[in-house]
Formats: sequence, C-alpha cells, structure tokens
Amino acid sequence: MGHKSPYQKLSPLEHDAVKWKDGFWGRLHKLCRETILPSMRAALDEPENGAVFSNFAIAAGLQEGERKGTMWSDGDCYKYMEALTHVYGVTGEPALIDQLDELIDMIAAAQEEDGYISTPMQLSDDKERWTNLHDHELYNIGHLLTAASVHHRITGKRNFLGIAIKLADYLCSVFVPCPPELAHFGFNPSNTMGAVDLYRVTGKEKYLELAQTFVDMRGSQPGGKDLNQSLVSLREETRAVGHAVTAGYLYCGAADVYAETGEAALLEALERIWDNAVLSKMYITGGTSAQHSGASQRPEFGGQAGAVHEAFGYEYSLPNATAYNETCANIAHAMWNWRMLNLSGDAKYADIVELVIYNSMLSSMSLDGIKFCYTNPLRWYGEDHPLLSQDTYERWYLLYCYCCPTNTARTIALLHNWIYSRSDEGLWLHLYGSNEVNTTLADGSAFALTQQTDYPWDGAVRITIDAAPAHAVALMLRIPGWSDESSLSVNDESSDVPLQPGSYAELKRAWKAGDVIELSLPMRPRMIKAHPKAEEIRNHVAVMRGPIVYCLEGLDLPAGISILDVYAPDDMGLTASREDELLGGVMAIKGVARHITERNGSKALYLEAGSEREADLDIMLIPYYAWNNRGINEMTVWLPRRY
Repeated sequence: MGHKSPYQKLSPLEHDAVKWKDGFWGRLHKLCRETILPSMRAALDEPENGAVFSNFAIAAGLQEGERKGTMWSDGDCYKYMEALTHVYGVTGEPALIDQLDELIDMIAAAQEEDGYISTPMQLSDDKERWTNLHDHELYNIGHLLTAASVHHRITGKRNFLGIAIKLADYLCSVFVPCPPELAHFGFNPSNTMGAVDLYRVTGKEKYLELAQTFVDMRGSQPGGKDLNQSLVSLREETRAVGHAVTAGYLYCGAADVYAETGEAALLEALERIWDNAVLSKMYITGGTSAQHSGASQRPEFGGQAGAVHEAFGYEYSLPNATAYNETCANIAHAMWNWRMLNLSGDAKYADIVELVIYNSMLSSMSLDGIKFCYTNPLRWYGEDHPLLSQDTYERWYLLYCYCCPTNTARTIALLHNWIYSRSDEGLWLHLYGSNEVNTTLADGSAFALTQQTDYPWDGAVRITIDAAPAHAVALMLRIPGWSDESSLSVNDESSDVPLQPGSYAELKRAWKAGDVIELSLPMRPRMIKAHPKAEEIRNHVAVMRGPIVYCLEGLDLPAGISILDVYAPDDMGLTASREDELLGGVMAIKGVARHITERNGSKALYLEAGSEREADLDIMLIPYYAWNNRGINEMTVWLPRRY
C-alpha cells in the first residue's frame, strides 16, 4: 500500500485506483492527454516561451545556444513531466514513457557532478549558487524532486529518481547545517514538498530532516520579509501574507512535514493562517492574491512590513477589476486545502478544493485547452480595461511567465487522486464525478464502486458497489457546505444518516455487489453577499449554483448596454437552463435584472443622485470559468443591489 503518513487521518489511494468515465472531469482529462499536453510540449520547445526544454540540452552539451526563458523555467518543465507521468498512470501508453525517458536522459546529462542542477544558473556566466533568492534555484529543484518521486511511484523506474537522490544529497550538505546566510533562502518553496515526496518514496529519514530544515530556517533570522513569508517564523505566524504562491507552497510543505512528525505547533499555525486567509482574504472563486503590487500591512508591527507583489491583500480588501488571483496561487491554495483535508477529515477543506478547481483554476484555460491567462479578475471592462502586471486582453499560447499552464495541466492530470481517500473507517468520497474506483482499504480488503453523475450541472449521484468485503465498511460521503436540502437512499430505501452541510455522511454496513446508493444534492441558483467589511463588494451579489460561480459577460447583453448599467433587484427570478451549444455545453442561469441609464455620455466622476431611469432587463449568466472565450469582452461576477 506504500507509505502511510502517521499523523494524517486520511491516506491516498493507489495511483491507478480511479478511472474517469465520461463526464465533466472525464472529458477534461481526455482533453489533457489529447490536446493540452501535446500543445504544451510544442510551446515548451518554442524559443520565445518563458519555459523551454532547450536549456537542458544546452547544459548537457547536446546542442549549442544561449539560455532562454525565465530563471524558473526548469520548474515549469518538470511540472509538465509530472503531468505526463500522471496521464501515463491512467492510460499506460508506452509512448509517454518513451517521451519521459528522452527528457530524463537529457536532464541527467545536464546535472552537475555534485548533484546540483538549475540550468538558468548553469548557463549564466555572472551568477553564483545560493546568492540571490530570486534566482529560483529551490523552486526548480523542488519541482524536480516531486516530479521524480511521482515518476518512480507510478512507473517503478529509477532513472529520474536517481537524479533526485543525487540532488537531494547535495541539498542536505548545503542546508541541513542551517547556515544563517541561507535562513530565508528560496523564494518559492516547492523544495519542502519535494523533499517530503522523496522521503515518502525512498524511506530515507535524511530527506524528511531536509524538509524540516527548510521549514525551520524560514524566518529564523533577522532581515526576513513578508514577501516570501520570512519576516515571522511559521510557528508564530497569525496571518496569510505576501506572495500568494510562495505562501501556498510554504503551507503545503509545512502540512507535509506535520503529516510525518506530528509537531503540534505547525498544525496550530496552519489553522490560524487558514482562518485568516479563508475568512477575510479569499475571493468567492477561491482566488487568493488580491494585490498586483503594494505593501504588506502589519498592525502588530506598527504599520507596513515591506513591499509585496502577487500577494494576499489586507483583511477584507477584495477588489474586482484589479484582482490578481494568479492561477498558480489559486492552485497552491487547493493543494494546501487538500493536505489539510487529509490531515483532519474536515469537509470545510474539501469545499475549498472544489471551489478552486471549478472556478479560479479552470478560468485560466481556454475551453479548447490551448490558450491561458495568468490573472483571474472578477470584473473586466473590455478594451477599456487598464492592464496591470500579467493582465492581457485575450488568452495567450506563449508567455514570458509560463508557470500557470503547466500547473493547470498537472492538476487536471492528477485530479483523479483527489476524489477519494481511505482511512481505518473505510472509503471517503470528497469530489463528485463519473468514475470507477478499484482499491484496497486500510485493512487490506478489496473494494470497488462506480460513480455516475452529471455533476456539477446536476446534483444526482448514483454509486453502485461492484465489490466489497464481507465485514462492515464505512462510506463517507461529503455533503457540500452549499447543500442544505440533501437526501440519501440505499437500495431505494431512504437513509436516516444525518446530512449536515459541510460534513461527511457516514454509511456503514456490510456491502455487497449490486448495492446502489443515491445521493441527491439539489442545485438551485443562490444569490451570495459578502461580509460588510469587504467594501468593494458591499451591497453587491454574486450568483452560484452548486460549486459553480457565475458571471455576466457583455456579449450576452443587448447592444449599447454595459455591465455597468446592470444591477440586481431583490428577486431576479433565477432559473437554470442547459445550453448544450453554448461554451462547450454549460448550465446557464437566466433571470431579470434592472437596467439603469443616467449618464448620457457624461464622463463626470460624480453626478447628482435621483436622475436615474431604469427598466427590467433579461440577462443570462455563464460559469465564470468559461468567460473570455468569445473575444475581448466585458465581464463581472458581482452585481450591485442598489445603484
């Protein structure tokens, strides 16, 4: 059954336990293997892209040329390789192994004799190792450690693992002595997760010690900054601060270390930070980075705590048009919540995972899987929108900073691993989608079931038991926090198991093949409001249905009417409508809003109130993830309730 983390309540299933059937995620996984990854490989071979494989070939002496791309290019290539490995774990296609072997051979040839590898450094004449945290050495290295660990776990091969072991042994020699000058080193700490991943596949304690060292060092010396969460040591932290990707990766790494060591102070810190992030700094879409750039606010230190970018904002500061919400930050937030879920079995973390994957992760990718965006704002003014850092009017195929596409691809490729977990009680069902699972429970008994559903468009979930042990086994079914009218039956008999929103319903019995569980999670359009301290969205509403956040796109309004002319009355008469020909097939929401006119071409910043004229306006809302697929356009998630 592989490694079992001693302080983790839930454990993952085997890498090949779950197979997607047709359905929302089944179709996306197919798109990933047939379109996203082939298109992405072509992009990674384009010299003008921000991430390129050519750097490895040059460092290996296999071709001549100059370094291309960013300082973090290697890490994004490793994420592509991890995604490819996850797809191989499902399909078993030999061609994927051949492609991976070719890349691994090239990486092995590029690795230095002492184990070090980060080609942007190796190909730069004016750079020395471990002198500038923005050289992203540990970011690149961490993604290698994770990709190699995943590769070994899925394929059983040791060619990539050997590179990782040699590299990690070198890292131990550099960092385990805890040199003070490297206390805050590593801007984007994928290295902590990578070291734990390597420990889990090798069983070598020194790699866990390395991960523990990375957590201990950050913030341990004066001179740290909020930007990379090094001003305050993690165990003393109370806030989610700084760059939202480095934060998410740090919290993931610390959760991984806790899962192996059980150090209470780490878990207590992560729970405090989670409360701050989710209760005051998270967007309705699951996005987490409000600021393109600014200053970190620290009242406990008497004011500002340094410049930040791509960062968490102040408490309750959630601007719409200038929201950054970098895709990697959103995914890191889901990764952190996935870990917290498995530590605790608390459904509130699964709710966040679901929120991100359906909204602020998927919104980064075009529906055809070829083009991407970096930022994920909640309001867009079309061609008049002021472009801030990494904003673009339309999605792109190539970009200087290419981290988000590979992160999106690997998340789609591995998502089947997030659907279920197991524990001593039985099998936990976190996310809904059509699939088959054939696994071994904690006691060694075989268990198999088939899940059939049109989720997230329909909340009807049918689960058929295909194989089960003779003794009683618990099925833990997640009841989403948004579901307040759930029902459950087993073999057509209503169940009296409590169905509390934001919890798991425990069904325990001696199952037999052919048993049928039917879970109903009715989905109705819901008008959502924000905490009154969130000034940018006070007296606004957003619309959700199930886990999906909706938005209004200008293309769906009559000519001459802007999203700025629309507001929401108390009762919009919202209804859901299946639109098979719209945006690849979605559930749209239709209703009646109010259209207001008063400006008559005026550009004045202020106008006297009372001159408004208004009328009913039929509108159609689409899933937020599907916006920006029909050309440059206006868009808003939030609608004002009063003009």
